Amino acid sequence: MIDFACKKFSLDEVIKCGLSLTKADFNILKYLIKNSTEWFTSETISIQLKLNLTTVQRTLKKLYEKDIVIRNQRNLDKGGYIYSYQIRSKKEINTLIMKIINNWAKIVEHELEDWQKNKKK
Repeated sequence: MIDFACKKFSLDEVIKCGLSLTKADFNILKYLIKNSTEWFTSETISIQLKLNLTTVQRTLKKLYEKDIVIRNQRNLDKGGYIYSYQIRSKKEINTLIMKIINNWAKIVEHELEDWQKNKKK
């Protein structure tokens, strides 16, 4: 737990909030982290986690856009393609989360400075 003033936050909550993830998004993220050396299709994740395929596809797109997962496209012989996904390294994810937290800290610092200026008026 992370104790911040009057509230404690679990690391899971910090990650979920920092990355703007839903509960389903976070469960998929944890699954990918647990199986970090493997590549998965959205269908495989949907079956493994018993989640709706559309939910998994939406989450993987979100994680890809946030640069949390790597996407590989495999072209099919009869046309079309299938994406497979793999989580980035834990070090890369840690760096991303720390950037978010540091940016948040800078915003809080700026707000405190403004608050002090306005209080003097």
